[in-house]
Parts: sequence; structure tokens; C-alpha cells
Amino acid sequence: MPTSPTPPRLTLEVFSDLRCPFCYLELPELEALEQRFGDDIHIHWRPFELRPEPEPALDPHGDYLNELWRDAVLPMARERGLSMRQPDIQPRSRLALETLAWAERHASAQQVASLRKALFSGFFERSLDLSDPAALADLVRLQGLDGDALVASLANEEDRQAVRESREEGQALGIAGVPALRFLIDGEHAGILSGAQPRRQLFLAVERLRDALLRNDSGAGHE
Repeated sequence: MPTSPTPPRLTLEVFSDLRCPFCYLELPELEALEQRFGDDIHIHWRPFELRPEPEPALDPHGDYLNELWRDAVLPMARERGLSMRQPDIQPRSRLALETLAWAERHASAQQVASLRKALFSGFFERSLDLSDPAALADLVRLQGLDGDALVASLANEEDRQAVRESREEGQALGIAGVPALRFLIDGEHAGILSGAQPRRQLFLAVERLRDALLRNDSGAGHE
């Protein structure tokens, strides 16, 4: 009888929000990390809603966002090869995060990853309304999933508590902004990197943790 593959001992939890441009900017770096280390690491995306109700939403073209996009987002987008345009709206992201949580229960890992990328690109290229169930259902259908089932799930708030609890867990870890990259070794906390990290920094972090695992295993073998 075939044995199940051994799960990776290294996990990277990515606390993120679909309205955060730096979370989208980290996506190609994380894809490169996954390609580089393969089965040595498991990447797990975690929802962390920015500015949940009743916090006021930002002005989509106020001074703060205009300067952020001009000075930081667009230069980094050019460096990382992403096409991005400052969104014309700043919708609540809760329903979009619940959509991803729903997909994780009903779809393959490949479909979830494709949906996540479609949500990011939809918002940061076409100002997709992340709070519109109909728009979210259309994206879900493009992944071959049941859009009507999603709309019903959103109406019934099936994943609301899970999304809320993920944010609360992040806050308990000291996370106040995203992306926040939390490393775990055998399920135990091993550090957090805050902000959009360059590919080299991610590679170095994983290599150090992997080397630490090898040293620990080698030491244990000589006890």
C-alpha cells in the first residue's frame, strides 16, 4: 500500500489582504520561492483584512495613496514585472477573503492559486470591486467552480468567522500590517518577516532554516 508523502517541516504562512499592493508584489517572489525549494517548504496564505468595518476606508486618490503608488508601488512593480494601476476604488475586502476561504474548501490547490492571482490582478489592473458577490462569482466560474454556491456561502457567512480568527491570530503575533511572512519549523514559530521581501532575502531565510534543521537532525543522531 503506497505511503503518503511526508509533509514539509518548513511552513511559510503569508498573512495578506487582497487590497494590499505589496501583497500582490510579493506574489512573484513567493512563486519563485516555491519553485526553488519545492517540497521542502509549504506556503500557506492566511487572510488578514485591512481596515475592517467600522474603520474608514482610504480615499482611493487621496494624498497618502497617490504618494505611496508614485514612490513605492509602481517602482517595485516595474522591478518585479507586474502590470499595476492605482485602483479607482477602495472596497472592503472581507467578501473576497471569504471567497478564497470558500475555494480552499471546494477547489484544488491549483484552482485556489489561480483564483488568488485573478483577484489580485483584477483589483490592481481593472479596479475590480472586491466587495461585489456577483463579480466574485464571475471570477470563481472562470476557475471552473460553482459561482452560485459561492454567492450562497457568502450570504450565509460560512467563512466569516475563519477570516476574522485569522486576523486575530495575526494580531496576537504582533502583526499590524501585511504582507507578514511567518516561518514555522515542525509547526513551531520560527520568526516573522514584515513587508514585501526581495527574492534573495526569502531564499536566504529558507536556506538558513533548512540548514538549522539539518544541523539539529545531525546532532540528534549523535546523542
